[in-house]
Amino acid sequence: MDPEPALSTGAVARRLGVSPTTLRSWERRYAIGPAHREDGRHRRWTPRDIARLEEMCRLTARGVPPSEAARAALGAAPAARAGGRAAAVVPGGPGALPLGEARPEGRGLARAAVRLDQPAVAELLEAALAEHGLVTTWEEVIAPTLHAVGRKWASAGERYIEVEHLLSWQVSAALHRIRPAPDQARVPPVLLACVPGELHSLPIEALAAALGERGLPVRMFGAALPAGALCDAVRRTGPRAAVLWAHSRTTADRALARSVAGIEWGLRGARGHSALLLAGPGWGPESQGPRTGRLFGLRSGLGVIADLVAGQAPATAAGRAGPAAYGS
Repeated sequence: MDPEPALSTGAVARRLGVSPTTLRSWERRYAIGPAHREDGRHRRWTPRDIARLEEMCRLTARGVPPSEAARAALGAAPAARAGGRAAAVVPGGPGALPLGEARPEGRGLARAAVRLDQPAVAELLEAALAEHGLVTTWEEVIAPTLHAVGRKWASAGERYIEVEHLLSWQVSAALHRIRPAPDQARVPPVLLACVPGELHSLPIEALAAALGERGLPVRMFGAALPAGALCDAVRRTGPRAAVLWAHSRTTADRALARSVAGIEWGLRGARGHSALLLAGPGWGPESQGPRTGRLFGLRSGLGVIADLVAGQAPATAAGRAGPAAYGS
């Protein structure tokens, strides 16, 4: 019989949604560690070991103290009792988030969020950003998990709102920790704002971080910017492009979009206009007008904005194609 496959501590942590530090702490405090070490040093976790950890995670998510959860997991892990090869650990149970096909990092992130394990959420986000970069992590890890959380609490009353709040806060914190590159010299800024009444700002926070990584100057105004303040900001900054985010049809304001698209700025005789880019699922096809384009994905949207800043693309060409992973 082939030996059971064994995983590293990092791989198990990503799969279960706990930090490697937590796994080492559990091993030290409660003796719930791997049965095998390579060369006596490197931890290698077998399916039986992972089954015990899965039980530990399930119990602690229900509020069982870690010491009691460890005793139960060591004495009653299904794989250990059965004596056979453990099945692959997958998210399940009534508290699981419906992620479908997703990166393992997304599944681990969902597990940690449901357990309200803030340190693990933060560590998993940092690891994914370091390994895959911002755009891939947003589109293939963060956005699917945020969507799954939203679907879960929408179908379960208010039971999972605390999960969404914790996850959103940690995502925002991780995005704010991304260091921008030095601004490109003499490049007009890009203005980013949510429409009045719109509080879902994470997608434009991701866009702001991604633009900053590329050295494109950003003026970020965040959630629910009043209409008058938005128009004043456009006139004062003279941005190459203004991006307006609307998460829902109830907040998308087509009249405001037309007003912003018509703003002129600069000295008399040398007046300029900003390209207006509408982002988010709230904008319908009828929202697009003169000097107005659409953004449909973070990756494609970055390309559209970079071309606009370089003067290589008209606003009306914005966002003809791209993944619909920009929303959350």
